[in-house]
Amino acid sequence: MLRESLDKWIEQGIVLLVLAALVVAPLLTGAVRGQDFAVVQALLLPALALWLVRFWINPSHRFLWPPAGWLVIAFAAYALLRYFQADVEYVARQEFIQVLTYAWLFFIVLNNLHHQETSQRLLFTVLGVGSLLAAYAVFQVLTGSERIWMFPQPPGYAGRGSGTFICPNHLAGYLELLLPIALAGLLLSRVKAVGRVLFGYVALLCLVGIGFTMSRGGYLATGLALAGMFAFLYRYQGYRKLILISTGVVAVAAMGFLYKSERVRERLTKMFVPAQAETAIVRADIWRPAVKMWLDHPWGGVGPAHFDVRLPQYRTATLQARPIWVHNEYLNTLTDYGVAGAALIGIFFALAAWGAKRTWRYVHRAENALTIKPSDRAAHVLGVGTGLVALGIHSFTDFHLHIPGVALTAVALLASLTGHLRFATGRCWISPRGVGRLAVTIVGIASLAYLAPQALRSYREGRALTQASQATTAQVQLKALQTAWLVEPANWETAQRIGEYCRLLSWEGPENWRQIAEDAIAWFRRAGELNPWEAAPRIRLGMCLDWLGRHDEATPWFQEALRLDPLSYYTHLMLGWHELQRGDYARAKTHLTRSLELKSWENFLAFNYLKVVNERLEEAGEAP
Repeated sequence: MLRESLDKWIEQGIVLLVLAALVVAPLLTGAVRGQDFAVVQALLLPALALWLVRFWINPSHRFLWPPAGWLVIAFAAYALLRYFQADVEYVARQEFIQVLTYAWLFFIVLNNLHHQETSQRLLFTVLGVGSLLAAYAVFQVLTGSERIWMFPQPPGYAGRGSGTFICPNHLAGYLELLLPIALAGLLLSRVKAVGRVLFGYVALLCLVGIGFTMSRGGYLATGLALAGMFAFLYRYQGYRKLILISTGVVAVAAMGFLYKSERVRERLTKMFVPAQAETAIVRADIWRPAVKMWLDHPWGGVGPAHFDVRLPQYRTATLQARPIWVHNEYLNTLTDYGVAGAALIGIFFALAAWGAKRTWRYVHRAENALTIKPSDRAAHVLGVGTGLVALGIHSFTDFHLHIPGVALTAVALLASLTGHLRFATGRCWISPRGVGRLAVTIVGIASLAYLAPQALRSYREGRALTQASQATTAQVQLKALQTAWLVEPANWETAQRIGEYCRLLSWEGPENWRQIAEDAIAWFRRAGELNPWEAAPRIRLGMCLDWLGRHDEATPWFQEALRLDPLSYYTHLMLGWHELQRGDYARAKTHLTRSLELKSWENFLAFNYLKVVNERLEEAGEAP
């Protein structure tokens, strides 16, 4: 009795920790910052520890293991292998930490939130969060708010609702994942009238929230997913009137919103117009170098989270920004993990889809071929499955699975959906014996021993970097950057920022300016060693050498930067600046002209330096 009671309390503790993580992650701007993801890990790692204790407290505890579970382990192992082979250890490690966290979340939800009561609590929790975020997005648009909590909203997203996410597209991805769940609960569940009203209210909020994000990918994904869901239910005679009414309501709401919102019409009409802010063609500029990377590394990819690392070498002339991700999760997977990694993920989703299809036959409670009875399980399977399809469609144009606030919710719902396969077959249950329990415990303890210190390190580093960004004085900024470096000496960008601080200080001309410039050179060398594919440390190092009057030593560093990032307007700008310091005005003019060709807007330095170079050339031409 004591063991059974303790087992139930442990299970409840696991459920509460998981639900808390699913609430916190979206609210912390999607948990994209290191310190925010560490907070999420601080909730999930104790849940993992409790689950390991549950293995030994309750000898009859069974393991729910659908076929897709093997693919989760296989991809986690593959991600670990690719991490060890990565060129830039820091970014690969952050990616592997997220993969490992998601893998454990999948199994925790699968084995501890599979009862009907806990499954319902999972859905009600995420639907509640989605309602709050949708309402917040509406508030942002109607009041003209330019803030996300205490953070300023990026100017490019002005006038669009993003909730607690930075990018409105990610809020659309989150809400389109939840909208079908609310609709399925409204149409299929066994709840009473009050429950149906709440489901309808949540569905309406999510629909309005998606509208206020003004995300074109969100509109397309939501429309296609709901059309598929309604078409699927239309086969059953008892639901045809409801489906026709629901379709009409959604269509009228969409047309009314489109008629009233001039901003939405403008975004839609300018979708394929190049060279303006609302264009979607820029995604093709990102996809082209990603395809080239994959073709050069077809089987294993360039490395975990290495698209951003390797982009400078593959940049096209039309891509003068740093997108960080491919803005297409499928192509991003091929680029980072190659065919091998994409195949593992593809097989996993194929098994999950097969399981959902097989499960539907056992949960939809058909009275005959044309009608079905209300069923909470059917609502769960259809709603979650449709939401995941919507997110999958939107992932063709965005990077939702690299936003932890969206990815954690998707993984939890996917695990819950996969666990419903137990209603179709009893083969998913495994009763691990002593060796099996010991193996799971060892792997779990090893994961805890690795993830816990990493979470603490990420939190401390993230806090220090945030303090550096918000510093009001140079001394406070330097101290915060040095703290971040001591915590995480593998982050090349921290070394770059410290070097830049020293460079700017040296250029102010204090008495020891030469020594400070040498310190800057040392930091830029470290940054370049940590990231062998980045041009910026080489450019800054060359600038320091020019400042010290060592122009011949600086030239190879600028040439190396040009080799790494040959089509960057900034690389050519700084090469032009370097040649100007050397007095080679003809070469300076060539590089500055090329910089303006690559980026003719907001490239004032190139314009001004070119003006100086032309004046010098005219003076040289007038000389005897």
